Formats: sequence, C-alpha cells, structure tokens
Amino acid sequence: MSPAGPRKHQKKVPVFIRWRFVFVCACIATALVGLIARAAYIQVVEPDFLRQEGDMRSVRVKALPSARGMITDRHGESLAVSVPVQAVWADPYQIFKQGGLADTPRWHALADVLEIDRNTLLKRLSDNQKRRFIYLQRQVGPAVSAYIKKLKLPGIGMKMESRRFYPTGEVSAHLVGVTGIDGHGLEGVESGYDDWLSSEPGKKTVRKDRFGRVVETIAVKEGQDGNALQLSIDQRLQAISYRAIKQAVADYRARSGSLVMVDVNTGEVLAMVNAPSYNPNNREDLKSFKMRNRAITDVFEPGSTVKPFVVLAALENGIADSSTVINTGTTGIMQIGGARVRDTSKVGKATLRKILKKSSNIGVSKLSLAMPVEALLGLYSSFGLGDFSGVNLVGESSGLFPSRTRWSDFERATLSFGYGLSITPAQLVRAYSTLGSGGVNRPLSIIKTKDVVPGKQVVSRKNALMVLDMLESVTEKGGSAHRAAVDGYRVGAKTGTAKVAVSGGYSDEYIGYTAGIAPISHPRVALVVVINEPQGDKYYGGQVAAPVFSEVMKSALQILNVAPDASLQTAHIMDK
Repeated sequence: MSPAGPRKHQKKVPVFIRWRFVFVCACIATALVGLIARAAYIQVVEPDFLRQEGDMRSVRVKALPSARGMITDRHGESLAVSVPVQAVWADPYQIFKQGGLADTPRWHALADVLEIDRNTLLKRLSDNQKRRFIYLQRQVGPAVSAYIKKLKLPGIGMKMESRRFYPTGEVSAHLVGVTGIDGHGLEGVESGYDDWLSSEPGKKTVRKDRFGRVVETIAVKEGQDGNALQLSIDQRLQAISYRAIKQAVADYRARSGSLVMVDVNTGEVLAMVNAPSYNPNNREDLKSFKMRNRAITDVFEPGSTVKPFVVLAALENGIADSSTVINTGTTGIMQIGGARVRDTSKVGKATLRKILKKSSNIGVSKLSLAMPVEALLGLYSSFGLGDFSGVNLVGESSGLFPSRTRWSDFERATLSFGYGLSITPAQLVRAYSTLGSGGVNRPLSIIKTKDVVPGKQVVSRKNALMVLDMLESVTEKGGSAHRAAVDGYRVGAKTGTAKVAVSGGYSDEYIGYTAGIAPISHPRVALVVVINEPQGDKYYGGQVAAPVFSEVMKSALQILNVAPDASLQTAHIMDK
C-alpha cells in the first residue's frame, strides 16, 4: 500500500447560485402575492359568492303562520274562521340515510293514518331518494299529527298551517264561499274579498350547524293577520231561508231553488241561499254544479214579476193614471199580427189595480204598446235590470238585456210580461227594493254598511208608492199571489211563471217565482223566491214559490221586530 493510502471522502461545500435563489424567491413571492390578491378579491371586492355558498349550507328561513281574516254576519256570528293544523312532509334523503323503509309496519301505519295507499306511499319515497322535501298530506288535524309524532319515523316532519272552518256549513256556503288548499279564496266572499282577508305570514331566519341545530337567530319578521269582514246577512234569516228553500226543492222535486232577501232602506242583503248546496268543510263535496251561487249567476225570463214596472212606466210617461180603465176584451185573447196574447182569466174592463191583481197579460201589453219601447226599457234599466247588482261577487251575470233598432208589436207586448229579457234573482230583488224605497235605486251590498248609500231617485216617489199600493191587492183574496200573504202584515207581491229558455226556443219545463215587499205601510224587506223546474202538476209561481215567500217573510218580519200593520189595512181599504 502506498504511503499515501486511499483518499478519504471529502464533503462537498454547497455552491451558492445567485440566479437560482432569486428565481425561487421570486416564485414564492409571486405565489404569496397571488394568494393575498385572491383572498382580498374574494373577501373585499366580491365577498357575496362565498357568503352565498355558506348561507346555502347553514341559513334557513322558517315561516311563521298567520291567520286569515274572520268572516262574521251582521251580529258578529262566525261564518268562517281559521284553525291551526299541520302539514306532514318527508325528507327522503334523510329517510334512506337512516335505514330507509326497513321498519315496514310503522311506514304502513303512517300510510293508514294519512289515508294513502301503502304501496303508493312507499313507492313515492323510493322514487325520490335524493329529494330533501316532499309533502305527504296537507292540513291534518291534531289527533293525526299527535299519532304521527309517536311513530318517530326518521325524516318525517310537520309544519304549522291553518285551515278554514265554516261553522254554518251548507247554510251559507254559496255566499261565504270556500278557500283552496293554499288558503286563497275560490268562491263567494272568500274569493271576492281575498286581498282583504289574506294574511301575510311572518318569517324567522336562523343559522343551523351540520346537525340541524339552531346556533343563531338572524332575523324575525312578525306575520300580519288578515282583516276581519262583517257581512250584511243575518244568520238567523239565512238559516230560515235555507231550510224553506231546501224543503221546497225537495217537495216539488225541482232542479234548484234560490232566495234573496234585502233591506229596502239600505240595500243590504239579509239572506242569500240556494239549494242544492254543499258542505265547504268537506272537500270531497266540492262539486262545481253545487258550488255555483245561482242567485247571481243563473238568469231567467222574469215573467209576470215585471208587470208592476210596466204600470209604473205608464204612470211616469203619462200614458195612464190612477183612474185609467183598460178594456182587455171579453175573450181573454188579443190578436197582434199573427200571434196572440192570452189571459189565464177573463178580466174585461179593468183598472190598473185589477190588471195587477189578476195578472192580465193583455192589460200590460196595451200599456206597453201605448208608449215608446225605449220608455219601458229605460225604466227597466233604471231599476237595475240588465246591470250588476253591486254585491261584488265573482261569477255574477249581468243578464240579457234586449237592444235592437226595430221591434215588432208582439215583441213589445211580450216585454211587458217578462219575455225577451233575462235577469238574475239578485237583479229582481234589487228592482223590488227600489220600488219599496219609493223609487230610490241603491246597489245591493253583502257588507254591513255604516252609512246608508244615498242612492238615486229614478222615478217619482208618488208613482212608486201608488204602484206599491196596487201591488198589495195581488196578495188579497182573488189575487194571483194570495198564497204569499202574511197574517198580520200588509204585503205586496207578484208571482210569475215562465218556460225555460233553450237554444232555438223553450222547453217544456217551467220556472216559478214570487217577488214582493213588506210591510206596505213602511217597507222594510224585499224578497225574491225562485223555484227552477219543479216536477209534477204544480209549477206555477203562485203554487210553488208563493208559500215559501209567505213562510220566510213572516219569520223575517218577526225576527226583525217589525210591528204588524194589518190594522192599518182596514183604514186603507176604507179610504178607497
């Protein structure tokens, strides 16, 4: 071995390379500046994105329920109230995360209590495993919700809601109406005044952790309950009217019946009923043909009920006066061109009072032919026929009011006994209310009024009261509406019967009606009763509608504490 021996390993000394050091430092500095700039951009310049992403994962808004406004009658009796209920919902994602539908008996119990087919419920949950929220049932009662809580099913929750309840049921169903599952009005007052009755729900904004626990309450906005609404109807009169019209429809096997009662002095609707009706508390009973408020939607030719207005038009236009006598002939038939006008009984020479009492078609036809057709139609219009009644309910019809340039004499004659125009029961009762108020036309109202609407004087008060006085004779012995009389009270009424108009003419079915006012000395109530398509031998208005009129009017006058005026009738007859 050489003396020098093997060389020992020598440790290399690192060589400082300046350019590489500078390059690495520059890269680190650039990255640091980039991170700082990005953080500044996200948090200072545009922080909303991260804020939104964070809120989507932690912030939740919970609705705070509020009540829809209560509906009451004129005396404060409840007609529609909101009651607290629960909505049952499911979180399928959470359900299948915690074992799914393994506990079949409990899931079957849930389906049974919600009245859902078992397989349908299980399939619905299985088909929506990734969804976080689906409704299973809306508006369930306290007993059902308590039972569901005891089942302790994962992913099943309940949400507070309110459901509309109608204490009077089918009695006031057509007038009050009904709400949908979302709480908004579908029919009647519930629909017409939906904005007024609707509530504004509150909301509570909270922050939750990953386990669903509330860690922060961010904001609370209190809800606002809907406004209360007081109707003009008297529920006592409403119940009596409904019972009477329902019984009449059953007795005469009629297709339907309607009744409208109005306060003559204010135009307020005291009762509005139809039969058949429906139970608004039972959603399975909500059929369209039952829910229609026929008192404002269905039109009919008014028949003889317009004859008092023909006499009034003749008085207003100077065609006749209180002493006028009209010769209706001895045969009870009047030939007009190729058509005939007939009277059911021969009247002969008759005063205006007798023409109304015996309901002479010939008598009113001669009055109509003696004046311009515009005069008669103008009076009809001024009394509200062919116009909306003012009740402000969805679905109201304005009727069919004739408008043409040329009229035949027969058409002018038929206008005088109610053919050729179509009106609603609400329009007819408004016309009679105008007559009872001495010729002051006021729009009808289903809202209780604080101040009486002044109205418009459309005819002279003297002539209106004269016709009203004549109308009383129709309910006296020998009059066509004697079945509408009320013991102890002076009543003026007119019956009518018309065939049901169909495409191309008239059917073999009839509509019978009675319209009138009481008491004559100081008119308070106007009432219209319509019986649609009664079956059997009785179909005249004096047979099917007049008895209902008498029954309801008697009860109404007693309930309203209207003093009998029969004693005044004796003095009235003696003055004649």
